[in-house]
Amino acid sequence: MESGGELTSLEICAGAGGQALGLEWAGFKHSAVVEIDSWACQTLRDNSFDSKNKTSWTVLEMDVHDLDGRPWNGKIDLFAGGVPCPPFSIAGKQLGSDDERDLFPQALRLIEEIEPRAVLLENVKGLGQKRFDTYRAQIIKTLNSLGYEVFWKLIQAADYGVPQLRPRFILVALKYEYADYFSWPAPRDEIVTVGEALHHLMAENGWPGADEWAKQANTVAPTLVGGSKKHGGPDVGPTRAREAWRVLGVRGSSIAEESPGKDFPVGDPDNLPRLTVPMGGVIQGFPEDWKWAGRKTAQWRQVGNAFPPPVAEALGRSIANALHRIPVNNGDQAEPAQIEIKEAALW
Repeated sequence: MESGGELTSLEICAGAGGQALGLEWAGFKHSAVVEIDSWACQTLRDNSFDSKNKTSWTVLEMDVHDLDGRPWNGKIDLFAGGVPCPPFSIAGKQLGSDDERDLFPQALRLIEEIEPRAVLLENVKGLGQKRFDTYRAQIIKTLNSLGYEVFWKLIQAADYGVPQLRPRFILVALKYEYADYFSWPAPRDEIVTVGEALHHLMAENGWPGADEWAKQANTVAPTLVGGSKKHGGPDVGPTRAREAWRVLGVRGSSIAEESPGKDFPVGDPDNLPRLTVPMGGVIQGFPEDWKWAGRKTAQWRQVGNAFPPPVAEALGRSIANALHRIPVNNGDQAEPAQIEIKEAALW
């Protein structure tokens, strides 16, 4: 596999499949995708048929704590996942390692058991805050001891063709022999605006205001949120997010069942169109025909918590190039993460 060949992956906390889909676009074949939420698992099953290879993803509906990585030892090129973000979310209590939802220790256990050649983990930007320096340092120390060089970077989804900001803190780790071949994917030259992404969906039921709306929605969206199971009904987020959507010509207090029709008002600031679940999926970078399982609240939770497939694809291609030992231009190599450890181990 040094100069070509199929690459394999195993993903935990797969959610609705955004990272898995993007990695598949980048050339990775999934040995398994692991997720505990039943509706997200159904979404994975409903969408995972690969028309090229005539196969489906193996979906393991289970708690990551119960997953034994040893059967995959030496058989996986990339271990990937979107470990839960509440322990580090700026909107939450930021309990970090004290939060029972923190699955980084489980991810590290599985990496040790599986010994993949590469690792890709994503989280919210809150994990990059100074208060979590020691936490990140412990992760780096552990991965270094397992034979990996670690790279960490805050990236914006809008830089990779996704019509929303969505900053994510990305960890990439590579076995030392591949580290010099890794570079972060270059941002695209142009952004995709909300109007460009959603115009055809706003217009599909004959709404006469779609053209003018798309011209107004001429920038990227704020970060979509889906909430937790404790969250109420589906909406675009707190007051600040709703105001940003209002500027884009969208009412964010709830999610619509369908696109606005022929009789929907035009130019009335008190009657703005709402997003539908498929529109939210497009804002996340999913294909518009992606099937979302469950009722609307469960669907929107999956949409809002997803990892944009185009971002995963860009990262996956950079990782694949490193695993194939494709040289990078001088000066483009990613800088390894280095943080001084000032406190005792966290796990």
